[in-house]
Amino acid sequence: MSARETAGDRPRSGGLAPAVVACAAALAVVVWLVFGDPADLYLGFAGGPLAMGAAVLACARLGAVPRLPRPVRSFWRQLQFAAVCLFVASVVSLLRANNNTGLSPYVGVPMLVGIGTLMAAFLRLPIGERTTIGWARALLDGATVAVASTLIFWYVVLDLAPPGTSLVARVAAAVVGVSGVLLLVVIGKAAAAPVSAVHPASLRVLAVAPLVDAAGSALLIAGAEQGRLVLSVMALPLVGVSLTVAAHLQRRALGAPPQPATGAVRRSLFNLLPFAAVTATAILVITVSAQDMTGRQRTVIIGAVLIAGFVVARQLLSLRENNDALRGIRTQQAELERLALTDNLTGLPNRTRFAVALGERIDLCQPATALLIDVDDFKMINDTLGPAAGDQLLYHVAQRLREHCKPGELPTRLGGDEFAVLLPSDDPAEVEAAAARLLAGLGEPFRLGDQQLLLHASAGIAVAAAGETADEVQRNADIAMYAAKESGKASWVRFEPQMRQDMAHHARLAGELHDAIVRGELRLVYQPVFDLFTGRLHGAEALVRWQHPTRGFVSPGDFIPVAERSGLIVPLGAWVLREACSQLSRWRSEHGAGAVEAINVNVAVRQLREAGFVDEVAAVLSETGLTSQNLILEVTESSVVDGWQVRETLQSLHEMGVKLALDDFGTGQSSLSLLRAFPVDVLKLDKSFVDGIADGTDRGRLAVAAAVAQLAEYLQLKAVAEGIESQEQLDRLREMGYRYGQGFFMAKPLPAEECGRLMSAAPLEAAAP
Repeated sequence: MSARETAGDRPRSGGLAPAVVACAAALAVVVWLVFGDPADLYLGFAGGPLAMGAAVLACARLGAVPRLPRPVRSFWRQLQFAAVCLFVASVVSLLRANNNTGLSPYVGVPMLVGIGTLMAAFLRLPIGERTTIGWARALLDGATVAVASTLIFWYVVLDLAPPGTSLVARVAAAVVGVSGVLLLVVIGKAAAAPVSAVHPASLRVLAVAPLVDAAGSALLIAGAEQGRLVLSVMALPLVGVSLTVAAHLQRRALGAPPQPATGAVRRSLFNLLPFAAVTATAILVITVSAQDMTGRQRTVIIGAVLIAGFVVARQLLSLRENNDALRGIRTQQAELERLALTDNLTGLPNRTRFAVALGERIDLCQPATALLIDVDDFKMINDTLGPAAGDQLLYHVAQRLREHCKPGELPTRLGGDEFAVLLPSDDPAEVEAAAARLLAGLGEPFRLGDQQLLLHASAGIAVAAAGETADEVQRNADIAMYAAKESGKASWVRFEPQMRQDMAHHARLAGELHDAIVRGELRLVYQPVFDLFTGRLHGAEALVRWQHPTRGFVSPGDFIPVAERSGLIVPLGAWVLREACSQLSRWRSEHGAGAVEAINVNVAVRQLREAGFVDEVAAVLSETGLTSQNLILEVTESSVVDGWQVRETLQSLHEMGVKLALDDFGTGQSSLSLLRAFPVDVLKLDKSFVDGIADGTDRGRLAVAAAVAQLAEYLQLKAVAEGIESQEQLDRLREMGYRYGQGFFMAKPLPAEECGRLMSAAPLEAAAP
């Protein structure tokens, strides 16, 4: 920015000088009124030209400031023209000082032009949004004030005029007075607007001009001699003071930071002018009504009727505007309610809408059933295809639910991959049929771009019983849905009260398990793994046991699922890993080369999801003095297909040198495909395929067991058979080519000391060929 531009934007020095001159002129007139000679009117009227001349200069300077917006500069230039007109009026008044008995046309015409210019300036002022209704309301306010002011001037002020006052003087006084009151209305509208380009303080100071105008025109016609004299000499100096002070305030506001618009309409006394006009007219009507009816009195009544009509019209406009605003508010409220009760992704009603609808049916004692649906293994799909494809798939699931819902059924999305359907029935057969229908619909293939995906879902059914709340019904359905997942997924389960008791039992058991980990109530036993051809001990699988101080022995089948559901499986698994590696280190110190080479430790999928699991394994091996070859981590097929994070963890462990065993092999749906992507070292044949193969009658189990052995040999993997319980099973497995096995027939899970003694014992005779 150049120095010239900066100087142009900065207000000129001496901005206060016009206001000082105007105030000094007004003060001089006051001094003359108190101490001067009333006969020397020239001195009294001399203050008017001085004050108005200063006003012309102040408005001219402000209208030339480039920093002001163009509409504001135009406003102050119009005020400059109005000040020029009033300056002319003041000069005329000075020249006619010795003959100033009333308001002559020579004074009234330029004054009226000045007042008209002021009003036009305020009407053109940018005071915010202008609407048709706003303009109509402003015009009605002006008409109300104009009629009331005219009636008061005509009936009261002009009636008090001294005899001999010319008609021209009467009319000019009335027009000037009414114009001043109307100007007050215009200034009030501008000052009370929520956004005003002109500084609000300047607008309020400018209100002095119309007040002086209205009071002066009234006193010059109907006032006492002394009152007319005071107003005659003080009116224009006061107007000059208001213009110069207002200009100074506007100039000073240039250096202040802009005030943010609040959007709220300012309350102002100017807004009371229409109501004051109505009140004054009412008083006038009451006064007139007490007298005999004359032509002038009838005119007052007609004026009062007009004012009443204006007020009624204004109220009707306000009522219409309020109705429009109320309609807009209701539309916005309906939209907000829709957004608050609708899921953005799928367009289905959301959790809140479902709870409200369920609660309404319960309150009205209408039959209701909550059906909660959760997409099975959605996390794996989301991790594999990406979040965008996952969202698209959820949208298609929502549309599929819509298609398969009957009239009266309300499909909703609760969040994530969890959906719900509100069924208007409590008949067990109907709700179970609805669950089967909806799950079958979701079981049909989904087309996602150029891919075709097959999904399954689990569902929980909870019928609303007497006395239950909507939250309780939803919790019951949630419990049933988790029961469906635990039972094998892709199915539905109806809630039974016993499930809630089981859930509470699991919650208590989880709290006790947490304390057991802290207090050291857990211990490890070791399931020996034998070489089926030599009978020697080959390895050991670490198994956790819990001896509760009051419950006694707690089966792993009871507390392991609780640990997985509650997240305690992470600290529990960490303890098992550290304790098992420490025990192997002690065995190697005690038995040397006779100790088993590696220890098997089961790892849950929740552990594999932990970002620091690989570092944890490395730290445990380092602390216990073991190498990665001394550790075999057993994982299930469901863990392997959990998602990319688990796969990356397993790959990192494999690269570290830790051996990985695929536990319960053969029970999953994609076991063969896993071997291509999963860095596996050991295949553990599930016990279900070992059972019943001794007599050779179960050809299916025999075929799977034989195929696994051949597959392991072909892929150069180690095959281990689990759950061997008889000599016949052992012999058949050995014939199939299984080199290693474990089971109660050879040895049950043993304490560390007993398992250690097997390392120095003779080979197992039963396993000898």
